[in-house]
Amino acid sequence: MVSNRSDIIVICGPTATGKSEVANELAYMIGGEVLSADSMQIYKGMDIGTGKFLDHKVKHWGIDIVDPNVEYSAALYQEYARDVLDNAKCPIVICGGTGFYIRAAIDDYNFPKGEQTKSKYTNMDKDELWELLKDKDESSTHVIHKNNTVRVIRALEMADQGLSYADQLENYKNIKQLYPTEFYGIKVDRDTLNERIDVRVDKMLKEGLVDEVKGLLDSGYRDALTAASAIGYKEIVEYLDNKISLDEAISKIKVATHRYAKRQRTWFNKDKRINWIDYDKVQSLYRKFDTHQQ
Repeated sequence: MVSNRSDIIVICGPTATGKSEVANELAYMIGGEVLSADSMQIYKGMDIGTGKFLDHKVKHWGIDIVDPNVEYSAALYQEYARDVLDNAKCPIVICGGTGFYIRAAIDDYNFPKGEQTKSKYTNMDKDELWELLKDKDESSTHVIHKNNTVRVIRALEMADQGLSYADQLENYKNIKQLYPTEFYGIKVDRDTLNERIDVRVDKMLKEGLVDEVKGLLDSGYRDALTAASAIGYKEIVEYLDNKISLDEAISKIKVATHRYAKRQRTWFNKDKRINWIDYDKVQSLYRKFDTHQQ
């Protein structure tokens, strides 16, 4: 059933575009709350390296949900987000750069059964998973990278149900929207964005990223920090293990984040519902919602 809620706003875009500040300010203006859609900010203790925005004017959901060693998925996020959306007593501003989380919350996406729980494939290494997927659903190996074990496992779980990840991806654009929502993307030109990323990485180091990683390692979270998606953490772990210098770690973080921003930009550009606004012109967005409140 399609929800009749009409007070949901999405603020999205690549990392370092300033979307968190925009969402925080907008939610404050309209008397709302923020629902984070970031696959790394869900983890407790991973604050500096994930760029958590902590100067909250309003209540924020979706931050510090689980410990770093807890397996989490878009399916679990969907359950969490839908609970927030369905029970909110005020407007909700969804903010984040994890496009799949946003779509999982807003669109009528059905995950394979069992994806909310630990998969039977979790303890297999990536080579075993890849060979198994070739046997079960070779077409999906053409649209998933071998190193993306989360998606490989998802494809295997779907194959167990007679479904194809590749086919679903092809039909993904046709999935219906469940909640009435306004979509806005925060845009910064590529060169400027890369400069902002570099400045932010340097700021993370000054704020104590190395000490944050040391503390997480001491707490037993090495496997979580060396995961493929843990940009900023896995590189510092390499430094702490004396495999690379600190300067090399910083350079690797910047390069990886540039590439991540490019992937985010590609993802969001495919969603034609998004109205793009230059960060320097976000006042026009604020004025629009000020008008609505009059």
